[in-house]
Amino acid sequence: MSPPLDWLSRLLEIMPVRGQLDLRCQYGAPWRIDQGAFPGGEMAYHIVLAGSASLVDPHGGEPEILGAGDILLLANGDAHTLHDGGGARPRRATNRVAANVVFSENTGKGNRLDMLCGRFALSPAHARLLRRYLPARLIVRTGVASTAPTDQTSGVALHGLMALMQAETTADFLGGRAMLDALSTALFALTLRFASESKEAPAGLLALAGYPRLAPALDAMFHNPGYPWTLPLLAAKCNMSRATFVRLFQEKLGVSASDLLTDIRMTLSANELRSTTASTGAIAEAVGYQSEAAFQRAFKLHMGVTPARWRKQAEATEEV
Repeated sequence: MSPPLDWLSRLLEIMPVRGQLDLRCQYGAPWRIDQGAFPGGEMAYHIVLAGSASLVDPHGGEPEILGAGDILLLANGDAHTLHDGGGARPRRATNRVAANVVFSENTGKGNRLDMLCGRFALSPAHARLLRRYLPARLIVRTGVASTAPTDQTSGVALHGLMALMQAETTADFLGGRAMLDALSTALFALTLRFASESKEAPAGLLALAGYPRLAPALDAMFHNPGYPWTLPLLAAKCNMSRATFVRLFQEKLGVSASDLLTDIRMTLSANELRSTTASTGAIAEAVGYQSEAAFQRAFKLHMGVTPARWRKQAEATEEV
């Protein structure tokens, strides 16, 4: 018998994420990275191993300073700029293939930066739904550079994971490329776990997961999305009134419980349409719709195409 899945494990089961390490950047100031936008199903990440970096605010505000141990996740895959903060003309960077990763280096003599850069890949539809519940720019500070590192278990685990990724890039170990990508995949889950445990968890699923009063409703929707849940039923799961439940859920997540439940159902439906031959009616019933017509409307609204069209597109993609 398999152990029960927590909400994050369930989320990653229905929206699988694949990590990939692209570069290890080792620069001396002055340096600058102008990263273009990523494809629709990808999210960028950066891990500062040593040194510091200034993340430019796209709206013209003060830059965000990243230090050793900080992890930056750009959920929307937006174009972004990182630099040393000095304002001097950056030295040109060149790439060097070594060991299991590509090194990007320059000839700058100033303060040194050591940073891992990669991406998390999802299907475009899954990425679109997941981004609704993550901040566009998530910065996780694990405390490596502080005098009192975090004592959170997940913080210690993140330190260990970053150290292992760093070690795998310094020698040509057998299976190193596969190891780095597997560690990148683990990085996604561990970063979200750490962020959800933070006292200042960002709005969205991460803040909701850290609020135990609402956990029963979250677990119920992720583990039994086909049940005919109503707001009173979900509120009762949390031992609170409907009004209090609605207010707290909206406050923490930014959308209603009904919106989250619909997104979970649509994701499961998309997976079933891609991986099984089950009829649209059977899938509609399995995810909690009494009417196939209602399911068809909801699916097209959320995914942009009809269930039949989605299935054909998925089959065409797999044949390529």
